[in-house]
Amino acid sequence: MNLFLKKLFGQLQSTAHYEQEEKDTLAAMHRYDEIEKSAELAEYHKLFHIIKSATFQENKKVMLNRRYRDTEESRNCRKLEKLQKNASIRKYYDTVENEPLQLFLSFKQSPEYELLGNPKHVKKSQELKYFKKFERSKEYKNYVRFHNSYVIKELENLQEKVDSSEFQRANNFWKNPKRWETTPEYTQEQRFYSLAKNPDIEFFNNETPERFKKYRERTLTFSQEFDTKTLAVFWQPGFNYASQQLIGNHSFANEKSANNNGKNAVVENSILKILTRSECTKAPAWDVEKGFIEKDFDYTSDIITTAESFRQECGMFQAKIRCTGKIHHAFWLGADGKLPHINIFHFNGKKITVGNARKEKMDGTVIKGISRLSPFVYTLIWKKNELVWYINNLEVFSIYNNIPKEELYMAFNSFISAKQKGSIGSLEVDWVRVFQI
Repeated sequence: MNLFLKKLFGQLQSTAHYEQEEKDTLAAMHRYDEIEKSAELAEYHKLFHIIKSATFQENKKVMLNRRYRDTEESRNCRKLEKLQKNASIRKYYDTVENEPLQLFLSFKQSPEYELLGNPKHVKKSQELKYFKKFERSKEYKNYVRFHNSYVIKELENLQEKVDSSEFQRANNFWKNPKRWETTPEYTQEQRFYSLAKNPDIEFFNNETPERFKKYRERTLTFSQEFDTKTLAVFWQPGFNYASQQLIGNHSFANEKSANNNGKNAVVENSILKILTRSECTKAPAWDVEKGFIEKDFDYTSDIITTAESFRQECGMFQAKIRCTGKIHHAFWLGADGKLPHINIFHFNGKKITVGNARKEKMDGTVIKGISRLSPFVYTLIWKKNELVWYINNLEVFSIYNNIPKEELYMAFNSFISAKQKGSIGSLEVDWVRVFQI
């Protein structure tokens, strides 16, 4: 696959962009999860359902738009004021408070009251004349009209209601043009809008949690950042075989470099480097016809694996890699035998390849358009029925047959083949991560 155009048109993200996006997405996922558990978000959701409900909105509309004149309180006040301004009713209360009525009502309770109906007696008595005159007066007739009447009872009931503290609170509320701002509902609404502007809740509401799906499906099972001065014990030098009689730290008779028992695998500035050096050494080598022999080599290199510390079947295997020198460099998965063998990254001195080995050949593809000198993240996603290779964010190859059915270990190595001109070089690994999916 040629990645030149995909890189040119931005389909292949730069490694820095890819790593930053992965980092940012994971940080966003962790932030999203923390906010999801927060009391503030729970309160926001509770208030959301209250504030957005039809009942709340209708109540708010009434509070904001109802005219004071249309309220029961206003009607009662106007009705009371009208009754209080009625001249006949005012005259009634004036009569009630005046002394003549009280004298007459007392006289009415006396035996002499019956004499008031006899004109002869009235004519002879100044007192009877006085009371007779009052009885015929407009004041008394008005008093009789309203005394114990429905109108006076209504007025007094209204007066009692209007004077009550409950009515006064309601009346003052409806008279206030800013009445909505005095309600508990307004306080709830303001709290809701305040929470809605909270940066965490704004982030949560604007986030698309579906983009975290692939990250939630992963469980980190192995991570090596090479942030120590020496190589971690996870990595052992040499090949790994099921038979204990076979030599692990060996080279091959048809190669020009000898594996150096881990001495060429160093950590510098948080980067694993497998160095291929120009130096003479004698080392065991496997010869197809003779078996293990001692051979003189002009170069040294190395292989390190996790055969004794970590193996996994299926999952995501990835490493950030660059290499120098026109020699072989590889990041692969292997078993105790020659197969299975999966190259997640292989530079053969001329080109980068990825693939899965069979007995006769390698099912894979050549990667063009990127430089081995620049770091890229090489990833294999291994499923039960599929192998998919990625470089940074871009899928570059996949197969659906010859899928391994056992746990494999990881390996990094460099070597010089018989056909290659001897050269120094290095395989540089920034980090390695493995996930179970």
